[in-house]
Amino acid sequence: MMGWFERQRLVKRGLACDKQRRRPSDSSWLERIDRSEGVRLTLLAGFVVSLYAISLWNTHLETYELPLLTFIMFICSIMYVQMELPELWRRNSRLFLLFGSVWVNLILIKSLFVWAVGGPLPMHQLYFLAPMALAPFIISLLLGPRAGLFSVLALSLLAALVLNRDFSVLFVGLITGFTAVYCTRGARKRADLIKAGIAVGVASLVVAVAFGLVARADLYGLGQQVVIGIFVGLATALVVSAVLPIFENIFSIITDISWIEMADLNHPLLQQMTIEAPGTYHHSLMVANLAEAAAKTLGLNGTQLRVMAYFHDIGKIIKPEYFAENIPPGENPHENLSPSMSALIIVAHVKEGVDLAMKFGLKRPVIDAIQQHHGDSIVYYFYRRAVQQVEDARTGGKIMNMREDDIPEVDESSFRYPGPRPQSRELGILALADSIEAASRSLDKPTPAKIESFVGDLVDQKVADGLLDESHLTLNEIRTAADVFSFTLKSMLHSRISYPKENREKSSAGEGRHRPPSDHASKTSSVRPPKEDSASAAAPRASA
Repeated sequence: MMGWFERQRLVKRGLACDKQRRRPSDSSWLERIDRSEGVRLTLLAGFVVSLYAISLWNTHLETYELPLLTFIMFICSIMYVQMELPELWRRNSRLFLLFGSVWVNLILIKSLFVWAVGGPLPMHQLYFLAPMALAPFIISLLLGPRAGLFSVLALSLLAALVLNRDFSVLFVGLITGFTAVYCTRGARKRADLIKAGIAVGVASLVVAVAFGLVARADLYGLGQQVVIGIFVGLATALVVSAVLPIFENIFSIITDISWIEMADLNHPLLQQMTIEAPGTYHHSLMVANLAEAAAKTLGLNGTQLRVMAYFHDIGKIIKPEYFAENIPPGENPHENLSPSMSALIIVAHVKEGVDLAMKFGLKRPVIDAIQQHHGDSIVYYFYRRAVQQVEDARTGGKIMNMREDDIPEVDESSFRYPGPRPQSRELGILALADSIEAASRSLDKPTPAKIESFVGDLVDQKVADGLLDESHLTLNEIRTAADVFSFTLKSMLHSRISYPKENREKSSAGEGRHRPPSDHASKTSSVRPPKEDSASAAAPRASA
């Protein structure tokens, strides 16, 4: 707060600008709340009290019996989550989402049965009217299949207990819930949710037929149960599809469905990049191919890596002409700048990228990718150029009898990216892919052996520099990723067939000058970046 008042004072005096760059907000207090054991105990105590109230609502059993069973069941659930889902247990927001979804689903089921007691529908038809797959749908999509399976077991057992120990609902909940989790494992489109809803309806149909045969129900009643089961399955899928984006925003969770939607190349920032920084756009596409291939091999989310790669260099849109991939042949704007100024421009693309990402509302993992893909590495080309200038000045100073104190030292921190280093396995893979793709453009006549040696040396250099020290990548995973990068680069940089000159001359003589270019030629000219001179290429490649 005092910093804000001080800034306003400087603005009034004309010593500071009243505009500030966007930056990710400091959420350390939210992180502390999310990890606090006191908050966790309060949440669990609240769920115990609420379950006690639900169990006493319209019950026909002894006052103490049902709440005691429900309490024991909840304690067992807590122990299971702590043992089998430790990451979820340590995040209070995730824990609230898990038990909160089960609790809301339980309230809906109990409310439906209390409202329908003595109503027109018989009890066995109410089993299929209850949305037993609602919580498993949501939990499986947001927290994964293992958490989804836990929600199926917890919801089915608790529902059977609070409904006066009517265990018919247990079988309905288990079958429909397991079906929902199974069918949403690889959901990548919203249409997959509708298919999962149909599958849940079919499962309800099977259970209805089984219950009808056991109870020897008439065909009319059996038909009602089938229709109700299919309708509830579809309705549940539609409700989940509608509320899923809300839950994603509230709990800061990104599903595979959202990653697929974010991979759309028609995003305004990417469209702007194609026009203002086409070389950077092409570089981002190549990095996306490398990162996705390595991610799939390591069992990571390949679509997430692709989206991160698309946006990791969007900050170059602000000054695209200072980066090698966008510099026309024969031009080099860095020749007229000091090394420190050139490094400042290169480093600034990280901050500019974060600013643009926040302006366009990109997700936090994408902002982290922009901020961390260079870590705290040094802009080596301009740093060496500055050191060389100082050495030349000292040599000249000796001739001119100048004091060494008059020659300024090179501050290495001025040539480093702000960091932090990659903080996850995904960001570590992205950092490697970015460095390898940028440096691979300088390979002359690449051969498979040369590419393998090049990738191995570059990866070893990044490991030695400590770039991946905080990424949680093992040495085996880094070596596996390097092998995938080598294989992918061999496909991207393979040499083309050299056609005989006589055939080309005869073809051009026979068809005339106005023959349109072939598909192969047009694709090559539109995809390949222009060849750069060594001076303009060296500076940004060393930094990128």
